[in-house]
Amino acid sequence: MTTRPSLRLKRLAACSLTLLLGACAVGPDYQRPDIDLGQAYKESARASDADAAANRGWIQVRPADAMLRSDWWLMFNDPVLTDLMQRLQESNLSVVQAEAQYRQAQALLQSARSGFFPVLGSSASATRSGSGASDTAGGQGVGNQYSLTGNVSWEPDLWGKVRRSVESSRAGVQASAADVAATRLSMQSTLAQTYFRARVMDAETRLLRQTVEAYERSLAMTQNRYSAGVAAQADVEVSRTQLENARTQLLGLEWQRAQLEHAIAVLLALPPSAFSLQETRDLASVPVIPVGLPAQLLQRRPDVAAAERRAAEANARIGVAQAAWFPDLTLSAQAGYRSGQWAQWLTAPASFWSLGPALALTIFDGGAREAQVRQARAGYDIQAAAYRQAVLTALREVEDYLVQLRVLGQEQITQGRALAAARESLRLTRNQYEAGLIDYLSVVQVETTALSTERAALGLVSDRLIASVQLIAALGGGWEEPAQDEEGALR
Repeated sequence: MTTRPSLRLKRLAACSLTLLLGACAVGPDYQRPDIDLGQAYKESARASDADAAANRGWIQVRPADAMLRSDWWLMFNDPVLTDLMQRLQESNLSVVQAEAQYRQAQALLQSARSGFFPVLGSSASATRSGSGASDTAGGQGVGNQYSLTGNVSWEPDLWGKVRRSVESSRAGVQASAADVAATRLSMQSTLAQTYFRARVMDAETRLLRQTVEAYERSLAMTQNRYSAGVAAQADVEVSRTQLENARTQLLGLEWQRAQLEHAIAVLLALPPSAFSLQETRDLASVPVIPVGLPAQLLQRRPDVAAAERRAAEANARIGVAQAAWFPDLTLSAQAGYRSGQWAQWLTAPASFWSLGPALALTIFDGGAREAQVRQARAGYDIQAAAYRQAVLTALREVEDYLVQLRVLGQEQITQGRALAAARESLRLTRNQYEAGLIDYLSVVQVETTALSTERAALGLVSDRLIASVQLIAALGGGWEEPAQDEEGALR
């Protein structure tokens, strides 16, 4: 009676030791690499009331304000762009490729998780064999052997090798999911920028068409004046030169517009011959973009999230490499039937079984394990540096587009004043020419300046629209790092 408590205590100690070994996992636990983000964007501190009057296109968000939405293109209030974005979501081949890579990462995670479970197997065989020696009956030593075997083996994860492998694969799945979001955002941004370039080019085409018509009228008027003897032949040739130059510029826009259309077709996974973008007079205006704090980029930039998850993936690989230094314990069992007679194959006397553990430890490998650990640590350093670089790049991009939008807003105001002055100067100069006060060369110079000013104003509109899209993409496009489920996927 006195030995029973002692036996129970030993069993409890053995179970506790097994649980303790099963709970440990070699290798460093992951912590996100540190990096200084700053308290606020530098450009937000430079914003002033004058900048607000210039409609810089962005506002500093307070905690209670709404953040950027994932369907950010709706802010431009362009139905055609919205339709193109929906088609992009469904058919873009870069997104399809990224999603396939995500499914591949999920399969790798499932493969890593299989290490937690035992392996079951079975085999059946029938052999006939003999030898040159005779048996006691005087015949040849020929016999049959029939066997049916089932086996199970399991390697307890004593040192956390499987757990670190699963941790690494789970981080890989999360990084791949963020890659899908980053690819989708990149394609959305490219589509919006290409679309706005095409729309501004439509406006520039209309401007040049009107200019060509005006130059045609000027040439006709100059020819009439020459016929009447009140204008020189040089005025006619100057007017014709101006007209042909404008026609040449108009033709140049034709191929540029067609290439933009082709680019949109490929983004939608269509052959260029199957897509056309109808010209329209509608041109979107720059929306007000909510800008958060630098720290929010860690959760709102999918490429930053992907880089951080790859650092976690590399960190877990260190534990996998370190686990190779410890012995592997394998528990195996086997049972079945073996008999030389078919009729006695599945009988009790023909059965057999075996059960036992096996412990294996590599004693010398020429430094291979140490090299693998060093390789894993260097891999983590690479990914940690890549993560920090991704964060700094994200901060730089946001600062770049903030200042670009702010300054472009100011430029548009001054360019608007220059445009109004150029139009008025052109009106006065034409009146003076028609009154015979100046020659046509003076008119040409003013008309050239006015056309250049008009095109510069449209260029600023294009630059501001494209910069607004780039700022939205730099802020993460409204994406937010989702919660993670047990399989490591981002939902």
